[in-house]
Amino acid sequence: MSKKLLLFIGASLIRLSAFAQNSDDQYQMPLKTVLDEIQQRYNVKIKYSPDMVKDKSLTYAEWRYRPDVDETLRNVLSPFDLQVTPSGDKSYKLKTFQYHLKTPEEGREQLAYLSTLYHDQDTWEKRKTELRSCMWQALRLSPLPAKPSSKPIITNKRQYDGYTVENLAIETLPGLYVTGSLYKPLKPKGKVPVIISPDGHFGDGRYRADAQYRCATLARMGAMVYSYDLFAWGESLLQFKGEDHHRSLAMTVQALNGIRSLDYLLSLKDADKNRVAITGGSGGGSQTMLLTALDDRIKVSVPVVMLSTYHSGGCPCESGMPVHLCGGGTNNAEIAAMAAPRPLLAITDGGDWTAQTPETAYPFVQKIYGFYGKVDLAKNVHLPKEGHDYGPSKRQAMYEFMAKNLGLNLAAAEDNSGKLDEAKVTVEKEEAQRVFGKNGELLPANAIKGFDALQAVFNKSVAHQ
Repeated sequence: MSKKLLLFIGASLIRLSAFAQNSDDQYQMPLKTVLDEIQQRYNVKIKYSPDMVKDKSLTYAEWRYRPDVDETLRNVLSPFDLQVTPSGDKSYKLKTFQYHLKTPEEGREQLAYLSTLYHDQDTWEKRKTELRSCMWQALRLSPLPAKPSSKPIITNKRQYDGYTVENLAIETLPGLYVTGSLYKPLKPKGKVPVIISPDGHFGDGRYRADAQYRCATLARMGAMVYSYDLFAWGESLLQFKGEDHHRSLAMTVQALNGIRSLDYLLSLKDADKNRVAITGGSGGGSQTMLLTALDDRIKVSVPVVMLSTYHSGGCPCESGMPVHLCGGGTNNAEIAAMAAPRPLLAITDGGDWTAQTPETAYPFVQKIYGFYGKVDLAKNVHLPKEGHDYGPSKRQAMYEFMAKNLGLNLAAAEDNSGKLDEAKVTVEKEEAQRVFGKNGELLPANAIKGFDALQAVFNKSVAHQ
Protein backbone atom coordinates (compact mmCIF):
# COMPACT_ATOMS: atom_id res chain seq x y z
CA MET A 1 0.00 0.00 0.00
CA SER A 2 1.42 3.40 -1.00
CA LYS A 3 2.38 6.09 1.51
CA LYS A 4 -0.06 8.57 -0.09
CA LEU A 5 -2.92 6.08 0.25
CA LEU A 6 -2.10 5.49 3.91
CA LEU A 7 -2.14 9.24 4.55
CA PHE A 8 -5.47 9.57 2.75
CA ILE A 9 -7.00 6.76 4.77
CA GLY A 10 -5.65 8.22 7.99
CA ALA A 11 -7.06 11.66 7.21
CA SER A 12 -10.39 10.13 6.26
CA LEU A 13 -10.59 8.26 9.54
CA ILE A 14 -9.91 11.45 11.45
CA ARG A 15 -12.70 13.22 9.58
CA LEU A 16 -15.08 10.32 10.12
CA SER A 17 -14.37 10.40 13.84
CA ALA A 18 -15.12 14.11 13.85
CA PHE A 19 -18.36 13.66 11.92
CA ALA A 20 -19.42 10.98 14.41
CA GLN A 21 -19.64 13.74 17.02
CA ASN A 22 -22.44 16.24 17.39
CA SER A 23 -23.67 18.84 19.87
CA ASP A 24 -24.94 16.11 22.20
CA ASP A 25 -21.33 15.02 22.55
CA GLN A 26 -20.07 18.64 22.55
CA TYR A 27 -18.22 17.71 19.33
CA GLN A 28 -15.56 16.24 21.59
CA MET A 29 -12.29 14.85 20.20
CA PRO A 30 -9.00 13.72 21.79
CA LEU A 31 -6.49 16.57 21.73
CA LYS A 32 -3.94 14.36 19.98
CA THR A 33 -6.44 13.70 17.21
CA VAL A 34 -7.10 17.43 16.89
CA LEU A 35 -3.38 18.19 16.62
CA ASP A 36 -2.94 15.45 14.01
CA GLU A 37 -5.81 16.96 12.02
CA ILE A 38 -4.35 20.48 12.27
CA GLN A 39 -0.95 19.29 11.07
CA GLN A 40 -2.51 17.69 8.00
CA ARG A 41 -5.04 20.42 7.25
CA TYR A 42 -2.56 23.31 7.52
CA ASN A 43 0.56 21.42 6.43
CA VAL A 44 2.51 22.23 9.61
CA LYS A 45 4.54 20.27 12.13
CA ILE A 46 3.80 20.47 15.88
CA LYS A 47 6.45 19.07 18.22
CA TYR A 48 5.36 17.93 21.65
CA SER A 49 5.82 15.33 24.34
CA PRO A 50 3.03 12.68 24.40
CA ASP A 51 2.54 13.36 28.10
CA MET A 52 1.42 16.91 27.29
CA VAL A 53 -1.70 15.69 25.44
CA LYS A 54 -2.32 12.39 27.20
CA ASP A 55 -5.94 11.90 28.39
CA LYS A 56 -6.92 15.39 27.17
CA SER A 57 -10.10 15.89 25.12
CA LEU A 58 -11.34 19.06 23.46
CA THR A 59 -15.00 20.06 23.28
CA TYR A 60 -16.37 21.67 20.11
CA ALA A 61 -13.06 20.78 18.53
CA GLU A 62 -13.45 21.60 14.83
CA TRP A 63 -15.71 24.55 15.59
CA ARG A 64 -12.56 26.24 16.87
CA TYR A 65 -10.78 26.02 13.51
CA ARG A 66 -10.14 29.20 11.54
CA PRO A 67 -8.49 29.85 8.15
CA ASP A 68 -5.38 31.07 9.99
CA VAL A 69 -3.38 28.30 11.67
CA ASP A 70 -2.07 30.53 14.46
CA GLU A 71 -5.57 31.60 15.46
CA THR A 72 -6.71 27.98 15.23
CA LEU A 73 -3.93 26.83 17.54
CA ARG A 74 -4.77 29.55 20.07
CA ASN A 75 -8.43 28.53 20.07
CA VAL A 76 -7.62 24.84 20.40
CA LEU A 77 -4.90 25.05 23.04
CA SER A 78 -6.08 27.81 25.36
CA PRO A 79 -8.61 25.57 27.23
CA PHE A 80 -5.62 23.44 28.33
CA ASP A 81 -3.28 26.30 29.24
CA LEU A 82 -1.09 25.25 26.34
CA GLN A 83 0.38 27.31 23.54
CA VAL A 84 2.86 27.01 20.68
CA THR A 85 5.95 28.93 19.69
CA PRO A 86 7.37 28.92 16.15
CA SER A 87 10.45 26.70 15.83
CA GLY A 88 11.08 27.02 12.09
CA ASP A 89 9.25 27.26 8.80
CA LYS A 90 5.78 25.76 9.30
CA SER A 91 6.98 24.21 12.54
CA TYR A 92 5.80 24.77 16.11
CA LYS A 93 6.71 23.60 19.58
CA LEU A 94 4.00 22.94 22.15
CA LYS A 95 4.55 24.55 25.56
CA THR A 96 2.66 25.14 28.74
CA PHE A 97 1.05 28.58 28.95
CA GLN A 98 3.72 31.27 29.32
CA TYR A 99 1.92 33.61 31.72
CA HIS A 100 4.76 36.12 31.70
CA LEU A 101 4.94 36.38 27.92
CA LYS A 102 2.61 38.19 25.54
CA THR A 103 3.09 38.78 21.84
CA PRO A 104 4.75 42.05 20.75
CA GLU A 105 1.40 43.16 19.34
CA GLU A 106 -0.35 42.47 22.64
CA GLY A 107 2.36 44.49 24.36
CA ARG A 108 1.73 47.43 22.04
CA GLU A 109 -2.01 47.18 22.59
CA GLN A 110 -1.57 47.20 26.37
CA LEU A 111 0.63 50.30 26.17
CA ALA A 112 -1.96 52.03 24.02
CA TYR A 113 -4.58 51.28 26.67
CA LEU A 114 -2.37 52.36 29.57
CA SER A 115 -1.72 55.65 27.79
CA THR A 116 -5.41 56.48 28.05
CA LEU A 117 -5.26 56.36 31.88
CA TYR A 118 -3.18 59.52 32.33
CA HIS A 119 -2.48 62.66 30.37
CA ASP A 120 -0.40 64.86 32.66
CA GLN A 121 1.80 64.79 35.74
CA ASP A 122 -1.08 64.80 38.22
CA THR A 123 -2.96 61.88 36.64
CA TRP A 124 0.29 59.94 36.22
CA GLU A 125 1.28 60.53 39.87
CA LYS A 126 -2.10 59.18 40.93
CA ARG A 127 -1.55 56.07 38.82
CA LYS A 128 2.01 55.66 40.14
CA THR A 129 0.83 55.91 43.75
CA GLU A 130 -1.82 53.26 43.08
CA LEU A 131 0.71 50.97 41.41
CA ARG A 132 3.35 51.37 44.09
CA SER A 133 0.94 50.66 46.93
CA CYS A 134 -0.34 47.56 45.16
CA MET A 135 3.18 46.36 44.31
CA TRP A 136 4.28 46.50 47.95
CA GLN A 137 1.18 44.50 48.90
CA ALA A 138 1.66 42.02 46.07
CA LEU A 139 5.16 41.35 47.37
CA ARG A 140 3.78 40.95 50.91
CA LEU A 141 6.14 43.70 52.05
CA SER A 142 3.56 46.22 53.22
CA PRO A 143 4.69 47.05 55.79
CA LEU A 144 8.28 45.84 55.64
CA PRO A 145 9.21 43.15 58.15
CA ALA A 146 11.42 44.21 61.04
CA LYS A 147 15.09 44.60 60.23
CA PRO A 148 17.44 42.20 62.06
CA SER A 149 19.77 44.02 64.48
CA SER A 150 22.86 41.98 63.60
CA LYS A 151 25.94 43.61 62.14
CA PRO A 152 26.98 42.77 58.58
CA ILE A 153 29.60 40.06 58.09
CA ILE A 154 32.70 41.35 56.27
CA THR A 155 35.56 39.08 55.22
CA ASN A 156 38.76 39.00 53.17
CA LYS A 157 39.44 42.61 52.14
CA ARG A 158 41.68 42.88 49.04
CA GLN A 159 43.40 45.90 47.49
CA TYR A 160 43.94 46.39 43.76
CA ASP A 161 44.73 49.18 41.29
CA GLY A 162 42.44 52.03 42.38
CA TYR A 163 39.91 49.98 44.31
CA THR A 164 39.32 47.47 47.10
CA VAL A 165 37.00 44.48 47.38
CA GLU A 166 35.58 42.83 50.47
CA ASN A 167 33.02 40.10 50.91
CA LEU A 168 29.79 41.22 52.57
CA ALA A 169 26.77 39.37 53.95
CA ILE A 170 23.72 41.13 55.38
CA GLU A 171 21.02 39.46 57.45
CA THR A 172 17.74 40.49 55.83
CA LEU A 173 15.36 38.27 57.85
CA PRO A 174 16.24 36.23 60.96
CA GLY A 175 18.72 33.65 59.68
CA LEU A 176 18.46 34.75 56.02
CA TYR A 177 21.56 36.26 54.44
CA VAL A 178 22.20 38.09 51.18
CA THR A 179 25.78 37.66 50.04
CA GLY A 180 27.91 39.75 47.74
CA SER A 181 31.09 41.63 46.93
CA LEU A 182 31.53 45.26 47.97
CA TYR A 183 33.82 47.30 45.73
CA LYS A 184 35.12 50.68 46.92
CA PRO A 185 37.42 53.36 45.49
CA LEU A 186 40.91 53.11 46.98
CA LYS A 187 41.21 56.83 47.64
CA PRO A 188 37.70 58.31 47.84
CA LYS A 189 37.23 62.05 47.68
CA GLY A 190 34.46 63.25 49.98
CA LYS A 191 31.12 61.48 50.04
CA VAL A 192 30.95 58.39 47.83
CA PRO A 193 28.08 57.53 45.46
CA VAL A 194 26.36 54.20 46.14
CA ILE A 195 25.44 51.64 43.47
CA ILE A 196 23.72 48.32 44.08
CA SER A 197 24.00 45.67 41.39
CA PRO A 198 21.54 42.76 41.62
CA ASP A 199 22.76 39.74 39.72
CA GLY A 200 20.96 38.26 36.72
CA HIS A 201 20.59 34.77 35.31
CA PHE A 202 24.05 34.55 33.81
CA GLY A 203 26.47 31.68 34.29
CA ASP A 204 28.70 31.87 37.38
CA GLY A 205 26.61 34.66 38.92
CA ARG A 206 28.49 37.57 40.44
CA TYR A 207 31.76 35.62 40.16
CA ARG A 208 31.88 35.90 36.37
CA ALA A 209 34.48 38.16 34.75
CA ASP A 210 32.10 40.71 33.20
CA ALA A 211 30.42 41.36 36.57
CA GLN A 212 33.82 41.95 38.16
CA TYR A 213 34.92 44.25 35.34
CA ARG A 214 31.75 46.30 35.73
CA CYS A 215 31.77 46.71 39.50
CA ALA A 216 35.53 47.21 39.86
CA THR A 217 35.55 49.80 37.10
CA LEU A 218 32.72 51.73 38.75
CA ALA A 219 34.72 51.65 41.99
CA ARG A 220 37.79 52.96 40.15
CA MET A 221 35.53 55.73 38.82
CA GLY A 222 34.68 56.73 42.39
CA ALA A 223 31.60 54.75 43.54
CA MET A 224 31.03 52.01 46.10
CA VAL A 225 29.28 49.08 44.41
CA TYR A 226 27.58 46.09 45.99
CA SER A 227 27.29 43.13 43.62
CA TYR A 228 25.01 40.58 45.26
CA ASP A 229 23.66 37.10 44.60
CA LEU A 230 20.23 36.12 43.45
CA PHE A 231 18.19 34.15 45.97
CA ALA A 232 19.10 30.42 45.92
CA TRP A 233 22.02 31.27 43.65
CA GLY A 234 25.72 31.67 44.47
CA GLU A 235 26.39 31.48 48.20
CA SER A 236 22.67 31.47 48.90
CA LEU A 237 22.88 27.80 47.89
CA LEU A 238 24.45 27.17 51.29
CA GLN A 239 20.98 27.78 52.71
CA PHE A 240 18.62 26.73 49.92
CA LYS A 241 18.31 24.42 46.96
CA GLY A 242 18.60 25.71 43.41
CA GLU A 243 14.95 24.89 42.68
CA ASP A 244 13.91 27.30 45.44
CA HIS A 245 14.97 30.11 43.12
CA HIS A 246 11.95 29.24 41.00
CA ARG A 247 9.39 29.77 43.75
CA SER A 248 7.25 32.90 43.92
CA LEU A 249 8.64 33.98 47.29
CA ALA A 250 12.02 34.39 45.58
CA MET A 251 10.70 37.61 44.02
CA THR A 252 9.87 38.98 47.46
CA VAL A 253 13.15 37.89 49.01
CA GLN A 254 15.15 39.49 46.22
CA ALA A 255 13.30 42.78 46.59
CA LEU A 256 13.85 42.70 50.34
CA ASN A 257 17.54 41.87 49.84
CA GLY A 258 17.95 44.92 47.61
CA ILE A 259 16.21 47.21 50.09
CA ARG A 260 18.24 45.92 53.05
CA SER A 261 21.44 46.24 51.04
CA LEU A 262 20.64 49.90 50.46
CA ASP A 263 19.78 50.33 54.14
CA TYR A 264 23.26 49.18 55.11
CA LEU A 265 25.24 51.01 52.44
CA LEU A 266 23.46 54.29 53.11
CA SER A 267 24.21 53.92 56.81
CA LEU A 268 27.95 54.18 56.12
CA LYS A 269 29.40 57.54 57.07
CA ASP A 270 31.06 58.09 53.68
CA ALA A 271 27.94 57.22 51.64
CA ASP A 272 26.33 59.98 49.60
CA LYS A 273 22.58 59.57 50.07
CA ASN A 274 21.89 61.95 47.20
CA ARG A 275 23.83 59.89 44.66
CA VAL A 276 22.38 56.40 44.67
CA ALA A 277 22.04 54.15 41.63
CA ILE A 278 21.14 50.62 40.58
CA THR A 279 22.01 48.53 37.55
CA GLY A 280 21.64 44.88 36.58
CA GLY A 281 21.13 42.79 33.47
CA SER A 282 18.46 40.21 32.58
CA GLY A 283 16.88 39.11 35.89
CA GLY A 284 19.00 41.82 37.48
CA GLY A 285 17.37 44.24 35.04
CA SER A 286 13.96 43.15 36.31
CA GLN A 287 15.07 43.89 39.86
CA THR A 288 16.52 47.21 38.73
CA MET A 289 13.17 48.39 37.36
CA LEU A 290 11.17 47.03 40.30
CA LEU A 291 13.37 48.44 43.06
CA THR A 292 13.55 51.84 41.35
CA ALA A 293 9.76 51.90 41.14
CA LEU A 294 9.45 51.03 44.83
CA ASP A 295 12.27 53.03 46.43
CA ASP A 296 12.76 56.77 45.94
CA ARG A 297 16.21 56.57 47.51
CA ILE A 298 17.40 55.28 44.15
CA LYS A 299 18.23 58.35 42.04
CA VAL A 300 19.65 56.74 38.87
CA SER A 301 18.47 53.54 37.18
CA VAL A 302 20.11 51.47 34.41
CA PRO A 303 18.15 48.29 33.55
CA VAL A 304 19.96 46.20 30.94
CA VAL A 305 18.43 43.83 28.34
CA MET A 306 15.08 43.65 30.13
CA LEU A 307 12.83 46.62 29.24
CA SER A 308 10.01 45.13 27.18
CA THR A 309 6.30 45.68 26.69
CA TYR A 310 5.46 42.00 26.39
CA HIS A 311 7.92 40.06 28.56
CA SER A 312 7.65 40.24 32.36
CA GLY A 313 10.52 37.89 33.15
CA GLY A 314 10.38 34.15 32.66
CA CYS A 315 11.34 33.25 36.23
CA PRO A 316 9.04 33.32 39.28
CA CYS A 317 11.76 35.43 40.92
CA GLU A 318 10.73 38.14 38.40
CA SER A 319 7.00 37.58 38.02
CA GLY A 320 5.98 35.00 40.63
CA MET A 321 4.19 37.53 42.81
CA PRO A 322 1.22 39.36 41.20
CA VAL A 323 3.05 42.68 40.76
CA HIS A 324 2.22 42.82 37.05
CA LEU A 325 -1.50 42.48 37.82
CA CYS A 326 -1.54 45.73 39.80
CA GLY A 327 -3.64 48.64 38.61
CA GLY A 328 -5.76 46.40 36.40
CA GLY A 329 -2.61 45.14 34.70
CA THR A 330 0.78 46.70 34.08
CA ASN A 331 4.03 45.77 32.33
CA ASN A 332 7.74 46.47 32.54
CA ALA A 333 7.50 49.60 30.41
CA GLU A 334 5.11 51.22 32.87
CA ILE A 335 7.12 49.93 35.85
CA ALA A 336 10.31 51.39 34.34
CA ALA A 337 8.51 54.70 33.78
CA MET A 338 7.85 54.91 37.51
CA ALA A 339 11.48 56.07 37.76
CA ALA A 340 10.41 59.44 36.31
CA PRO A 341 11.74 62.05 36.62
CA ARG A 342 14.94 60.37 37.91
CA PRO A 343 17.62 59.63 35.25
CA LEU A 344 16.94 56.33 33.48
CA LEU A 345 19.00 54.52 30.86
CA ALA A 346 17.53 51.39 29.27
CA ILE A 347 20.12 49.35 27.39
CA THR A 348 18.53 47.03 24.84
CA ASP A 349 19.55 44.76 21.95
CA GLY A 350 18.31 43.07 18.82
CA GLY A 351 18.62 39.50 20.03
CA ASP A 352 15.93 39.21 22.70
CA TRP A 353 12.57 40.60 23.83
CA THR A 354 14.02 44.14 23.96
CA ALA A 355 14.41 44.27 20.15
CA GLN A 356 11.26 46.41 19.73
CA THR A 357 11.95 48.68 22.71
CA PRO A 358 13.10 51.73 20.67
CA GLU A 359 9.77 51.77 18.80
CA THR A 360 7.43 50.81 21.65
CA ALA A 361 8.52 50.92 25.31
CA TYR A 362 11.00 53.78 24.99
CA PRO A 363 8.59 56.33 23.40
CA PHE A 364 6.08 55.44 26.12
CA VAL A 365 8.68 56.07 28.84
CA GLN A 366 9.64 59.36 27.18
CA LYS A 367 6.01 60.42 27.23
CA ILE A 368 5.88 59.93 31.01
CA TYR A 369 9.10 61.90 31.47
CA GLY A 370 7.53 64.58 29.31
CA PHE A 371 4.87 65.10 31.98
CA TYR A 372 7.71 66.48 34.14
CA GLY A 373 9.41 68.36 31.31
CA LYS A 374 12.35 65.94 31.67
CA VAL A 375 12.35 63.94 28.43
CA ASP A 376 16.12 64.32 28.20
CA LEU A 377 16.58 62.29 31.41
CA ALA A 378 15.18 59.08 29.86
CA LYS A 379 17.70 57.45 27.51
CA ASN A 380 17.85 54.29 25.43
CA VAL A 381 21.03 52.79 24.02
CA HIS A 382 19.97 50.13 21.53
CA LEU A 383 22.46 47.66 20.08
CA PRO A 384 20.59 45.88 17.27
CA LYS A 385 23.42 43.49 16.40
CA GLU A 386 24.03 42.34 19.97
CA GLY A 387 22.36 39.78 22.20
CA HIS A 388 21.32 39.08 25.76
CA ASP A 389 24.30 39.96 27.95
CA TYR A 390 26.00 42.77 29.88
CA GLY A 391 28.90 42.95 27.44
CA PRO A 392 31.59 45.61 26.87
CA SER A 393 29.57 48.04 24.75
CA LYS A 394 26.69 47.87 27.21
CA ARG A 395 29.06 48.50 30.09
CA GLN A 396 30.61 51.48 28.37
CA ALA A 397 27.19 53.06 27.77
CA MET A 398 26.39 52.52 31.45
CA TYR A 399 29.72 54.02 32.58
CA GLU A 400 29.05 57.17 30.57
CA PHE A 401 25.55 57.52 32.02
CA MET A 402 26.68 56.88 35.60
CA ALA A 403 29.58 59.32 35.22
CA LYS A 404 27.25 62.03 34.00
CA ASN A 405 24.55 61.53 36.63
CA LEU A 406 26.63 60.54 39.65
CA GLY A 407 29.64 62.77 39.05
CA LEU A 408 32.07 59.88 38.51
CA ASN A 409 35.45 59.95 36.77
CA LEU A 410 34.81 58.50 33.31
CA ALA A 411 38.51 58.64 32.44
CA ALA A 412 39.05 55.67 34.79
CA ALA A 413 36.99 53.51 32.39
CA GLU A 414 38.52 54.67 29.10
CA ASP A 415 41.87 55.02 27.39
CA ASN A 416 43.19 58.27 25.97
CA SER A 417 41.19 57.79 22.76
CA GLY A 418 37.90 57.36 24.63
CA LYS A 419 37.67 53.60 24.11
CA LEU A 420 36.62 51.23 26.88
CA ASP A 421 39.59 50.24 29.04
CA GLU A 422 39.07 47.77 31.89
CA ALA A 423 42.63 46.39 31.81
CA LYS A 424 43.45 47.52 35.35
CA VAL A 425 40.74 45.32 36.87
CA THR A 426 41.89 42.10 38.53
CA VAL A 427 39.54 39.21 37.79
CA GLU A 428 39.40 37.05 40.91
CA LYS A 429 38.64 33.38 41.33
CA GLU A 430 35.31 32.45 42.87
CA GLU A 431 36.90 31.24 46.10
CA ALA A 432 38.25 34.70 46.93
CA GLN A 433 34.76 36.24 46.70
CA ARG A 434 32.97 33.87 49.04
CA VAL A 435 31.81 35.51 52.26
CA PHE A 436 31.43 32.28 54.17
CA GLY A 437 34.64 30.51 53.18
CA LYS A 438 35.59 27.86 50.64
CA ASN A 439 33.10 25.29 51.91
CA GLY A 440 30.66 27.49 53.81
CA GLU A 441 32.49 26.93 57.08
CA LEU A 442 31.87 30.55 58.14
CA LEU A 443 28.09 30.40 57.70
CA PRO A 444 26.51 31.83 60.90
CA ALA A 445 25.08 29.37 63.40
CA ASN A 446 21.62 30.94 63.13
CA ALA A 447 21.43 30.53 59.35
CA ILE A 448 18.18 28.86 58.33
CA LYS A 449 18.26 25.88 55.98
CA GLY A 450 15.59 24.97 53.45
CA PHE A 451 12.56 26.65 51.93
CA ASP A 452 10.14 25.50 54.63
CA ALA A 453 12.26 27.27 57.24
CA LEU A 454 12.28 30.42 55.11
CA GLN A 455 8.51 30.39 54.75
CA ALA A 456 8.10 29.98 58.49
CA VAL A 457 10.47 32.88 59.24
CA PHE A 458 8.89 35.10 56.59
CA ASN A 459 5.32 34.39 57.70
CA LYS A 460 6.24 35.07 61.31
CA SER A 461 8.00 38.31 60.37
CA VAL A 462 5.10 39.73 58.38
CA ALA A 463 2.51 38.51 60.89
CA HIS A 464 4.15 40.65 63.58
CA GLN A 465 3.69 43.86 61.59
